[in-house]
Amino acid sequence: MKKVIILHENMDWTKHLIRRLEELDVPYDEWDLSDGMIDIQDLPEDAVYYNRMSASSHTRGHRYAPELTDQILIWLEQKGARVINGTGALSLEVSKLKQYLALQASGIRTPYTIGAVGKDNIIKAAEKLNEFPFIIKHNRAGKGLGVQLLYTMDELKEYINGPDFEDSIDGLSLIQQYIRSEDGHIIRSEFVGREYVYAVKVDSSDGFELCPADACQIGPDGQLIQEESKFKIIDRLSEDQIERYTHFLNAQNIDVAALEFIIDEKGDVYTYDVNTNTNYNEDAEKEAGQFAMLELAKYLKNELDAI
Repeated sequence: MKKVIILHENMDWTKHLIRRLEELDVPYDEWDLSDGMIDIQDLPEDAVYYNRMSASSHTRGHRYAPELTDQILIWLEQKGARVINGTGALSLEVSKLKQYLALQASGIRTPYTIGAVGKDNIIKAAEKLNEFPFIIKHNRAGKGLGVQLLYTMDELKEYINGPDFEDSIDGLSLIQQYIRSEDGHIIRSEFVGREYVYAVKVDSSDGFELCPADACQIGPDGQLIQEESKFKIIDRLSEDQIERYTHFLNAQNIDVAALEFIIDEKGDVYTYDVNTNTNYNEDAEKEAGQFAMLELAKYLKNELDAI
C-alpha cells in the first residue's frame, strides 16, 4: 500500500504531523534517521517521502543525522522516488551562508554577512564589517542557538577567547550586520506546497531563541517557560513579498519552508533565515483558526494520491 514516509530525527516535532495524517486517514510511516544504514542497491518503497531533517539535530545528540539523510535523499531521488524537500532543501537547511546566497539570487535582501573559520578570521571579519553592534552566529544551528549580540571589538575578543564561546558544528562562524526591529518582533512566513499559508509575528525582546514549536516553550521541569505566547498570526503579507518568496522556493526546489524576516526602523525588510524543518505554534493557530500542520497533511495526501 502506498504511504507517506516522514524522514526525521525528533519525534517531539513529528508527532503533530502524524496526528493530522491520522485525522485524514493518510497511511504513513516514520523513518528516524538519528542513526541507521543505507543499502544503495535497494529500491525505495512506493511512497511519498517527506524530509523534515533539522539543522539543530546535533543539539539532541544526533550529530550525523543530516549527513545520513543527505545520502538517503540522493538515493531516493536517483531511484525516482517522490521526495518532498529533497537534497536542495537539506543543503540550505544546514548552511545559512547557502541560504543567503540563494535568497540574494532571487533578489531578496539579507543582512550583510561574512563567514569565517578560526578565531583570527572571526576578528578579521568583524573588522571588515566595521558596524556596531553586530551579531556572531553559527552557520549551522537552529532555534537561534549560538547567537550573540556584541557592541565592540573588545567584547568580541573577550567572548571568542573565553569559556562561553561555542563554535559552529561545521566550524563556520558568521559575523553579521545587526538589524534592529522597528517594534521588537521578527516575522515568520509559512509556506506549504510552495503556497503561502500565514505569517506569524514573534516577540524577540527576550533574545534570539525563537523556535515556535510547543516543545520549545517547555522547560526541563516540564513547566511552561512563559504564560503569554510570543507568537501571533498576523494579516496577510503583501502580494509582492509573497511572490518573491514563492519565486525563491520554486528556484530552489523547496516544497515546505518558513522564511523569517525583520523590518527595520526605516521599513526595510531583511530576510535572515530559511527553515525547511518548519514547526507551528498551537496557541497562535487556535487563536487565528489557521492550522499549517493540517495544510501540510492535506498537501501530503494530495501528493500521495498523485503517485
